[in-house]
Amino acid sequence: MSKPGQKAGRVSIGVIGGSGLYEMEGLTRIKTIKINTPFGKPSDSFIVGTLFGKRIAFLPRHGRGHRIMPTDINYRANVYGMKKLGVERIISVSAVGSMKEEIEPGHIVIPDQFYDHTKHRRSTFFGGGIVAHVGMAEPTCASLSETAGAIVHRSGTYLCMEGPQFSSRAESLIYRTWNADVIGMTNATEAKLAREAEICYSTIALATDYDCWHQSEEVVTVEAVLAVMKRNIDTSKHMIREAVRMLPENRTCSCSQALKNTIMTPETLIPAKTKRDLAPIIGKYLKNI
Repeated sequence: MSKPGQKAGRVSIGVIGGSGLYEMEGLTRIKTIKINTPFGKPSDSFIVGTLFGKRIAFLPRHGRGHRIMPTDINYRANVYGMKKLGVERIISVSAVGSMKEEIEPGHIVIPDQFYDHTKHRRSTFFGGGIVAHVGMAEPTCASLSETAGAIVHRSGTYLCMEGPQFSSRAESLIYRTWNADVIGMTNATEAKLAREAEICYSTIALATDYDCWHQSEEVVTVEAVLAVMKRNIDTSKHMIREAVRMLPENRTCSCSQALKNTIMTPETLIPAKTKRDLAPIIGKYLKNI
């Protein structure tokens, strides 16, 4: 019997990033899927295709045409939609600013830590009569991150700021003292929700600039970010292809049991609607649903 949210032939890998990522060589059986969730609409429709015999779902984080600000992204709907499709692993692709001299614009970082400096987001599926506390000591999946190809910085701390403005120079210099490696506006929120949904999560962070701490370089501009992103898009596609090709069918990491023993609320006290809404996420831990 399949678990809640899973079906035969389900999508097993999700990619969240720019709208052009699904335009890659070898992707077949492409279709568009709209998904409704208890948390509202995802950023856009999911583009589902087959690569190396595996079904993959692509979602443009900001909507096609980049219409949604970082704070306004419906992160819960995005990750819930992935879970509803059956996704077990999410690869996130995003632009970041470099906070270290050795991470040059154009370099790629695979962060293994996050510092969440946001203030105005819902970054949990819980509430509405149920409380759970998942562990976030290791917020990314090491097994998934190891599949990344290309020459990259294999670890680092991603500082997640609110945005949509870039940092002031004073802020950037303070973030440097916190030993952050890169700075972005989205991935810490996704990582928290992916962990609650028991989905493996890894980030391909594309360094586009030196933020504004590096006074010998030009300050960050949208034009500069887009120029570097355009150069890096083929590299990120290659990394996704290699990750999909190398990923084993079954997971051996602990991500698939991240919710085990974390739900504090007795099942008898969880409202029926909350049980129904969260069935794809908590269903396997409930006796009556």
